[in-house]
Amino acid sequence: MRAKASLAELKQRASNRTQLLGALVVIAGIMVAGNLLAEGKNAASDSANICLQTAADVLASCRSAAQSDYQNTLGKCINNTDPAARKSCEKQAASDLADAVQTCQGGFQVRQKACRRVGPSAYDPVIEPVNFTTVIDNPYFPLTPGTTYVYETKATGEKDTFEVTHNTRLIDGVTCVEVHDSVSVNGQVTEHTLDFHVQDKDGNVWYFGENTAELENGLIATIEGSFLAGVVNDKPGIIMKAKPAVGDFYRQEFSLGNAEDFAETLSLNETVIVPAGTFTNCLKSQERSPLEPDVVEDKFYAPGVGNVLEVDESTGDRTELVQIISK
Repeated sequence: MRAKASLAELKQRASNRTQLLGALVVIAGIMVAGNLLAEGKNAASDSANICLQTAADVLASCRSAAQSDYQNTLGKCINNTDPAARKSCEKQAASDLADAVQTCQGGFQVRQKACRRVGPSAYDPVIEPVNFTTVIDNPYFPLTPGTTYVYETKATGEKDTFEVTHNTRLIDGVTCVEVHDSVSVNGQVTEHTLDFHVQDKDGNVWYFGENTAELENGLIATIEGSFLAGVVNDKPGIIMKAKPAVGDFYRQEFSLGNAEDFAETLSLNETVIVPAGTFTNCLKSQERSPLEPDVVEDKFYAPGVGNVLEVDESTGDRTELVQIISK
């Protein structure tokens, strides 16, 4: 007759199973990411598609970062002298890795689909300072210094204050208008951002970067998403076309792995009702980023006003314009 395992042996077997589960999660994640990477490289190689090559490179970077974070966390876990705490830490690390790998995969798929829309060429817009002006009067995205737009998201209790300042900033040789965007919850600031916009002579409004910080208890928690055109090969994008048409698809910013929003114009005749009023003939834009592949936002822009509503497609949360203040 086989002897019964001791309590210590049972605990060790459970520990081994936990370690094996973690290892399997890691291996599965890396294999899937590797397959996607190979797919991207093969597609890029077959067609000399720079856009797909870029997507494949970012996937490789994302996967490496996820693996690096996992290994770093394991280094912290083994310094837990309590066996139960150590195993819990290792299990959480494996789960976080699986989530990170999934985000890498989703981001690659978003970029892959975007490449079919923007084309195979390199993204390298020609920036000539003489072709830009700080007078931003695009009907769907006017930025008049001294104007403040106040938005509220009832579901989260957030208040967003979007202030067009009289300040300018020279970025990549172009003088841009500085916008102060501040988000707060219950009076406490959770995000502070300086956005930089400029309009070209054709009427397109460009986004030349942002200096952003997320705050926790008044302290900076992260500055992820910050970028400036012309710094470490980051490039500007278009926030609003001069003559938008249904089907337009374009980059709004280009800071790989950091800020990569895409926008598509879906409609030009939407009616929007928000606390600030009723607006007709609004432009509806669908915006998404490979950095958050599961998030899709619909934004509505009213002629002569600008952004009046944002809707998160997955949650249904509405960020509504409640007031316009002019000084």
